[in-house]
Amino acid sequence: MLGDSIFDNKSYVGDAPDVVSHLRAIMPKDWIATLCAVDGSIAESVPAQRDRVPQEATQLVLSVGGNDALRNQDLLYEDLQGNRVLSILADVAEEFEVNYRNAVQVLRALGKALCVCTIYNGNLPAEVSRAAKAAVAVFNDRIYSVANELRLPVIELRRVCTEAMDYANPIEPSDVGGAKIARRILEHVQVRVFHANGGTERKAP
Repeated sequence: MLGDSIFDNKSYVGDAPDVVSHLRAIMPKDWIATLCAVDGSIAESVPAQRDRVPQEATQLVLSVGGNDALRNQDLLYEDLQGNRVLSILADVAEEFEVNYRNAVQVLRALGKALCVCTIYNGNLPAEVSRAAKAAVAVFNDRIYSVANELRLPVIELRRVCTEAMDYANPIEPSDVGGAKIARRILEHVQVRVFHANGGTERKAP
């Protein structure tokens, strides 16, 4: 599990289980889940997590991009003309795509199956929620673009964390949200392993 605090969310849930703990609790006993993600990471910093990946790992899941979007959250509050906002957002998204593509290529070079996640919408205040969703969609478009080009499966987190209770604060997954994310990751890996074994048996990755 690589990326940012979507996976490395322990500091936001207190004594409750974080995402990796939820995953370990529901996956087959002979499987191992390793947390390589680091809270606060952006796409540009993901390659540094490569060395944290165990040699024996076969399945990688990447969730990053939310912090890249947050670095430009001031756009949500500035009174700019529509075309100016779109121009700035396009520039930011282009830079993100370059860094995201590099992160993905670095992880693919490990020779392990890779799945990527979109950025969810969060639980933001009503006055900025609508604009934030539009901005997140621009970043997610770049994630899908890279994933489609490289034929990578995508977990759509906007369909996983859909309720206020899924968030510990406006942008971090709660115990409830973390459990949902863990279940979705497990579902993805189980299906992938099932098909990798000819659709006849499941083996630990």
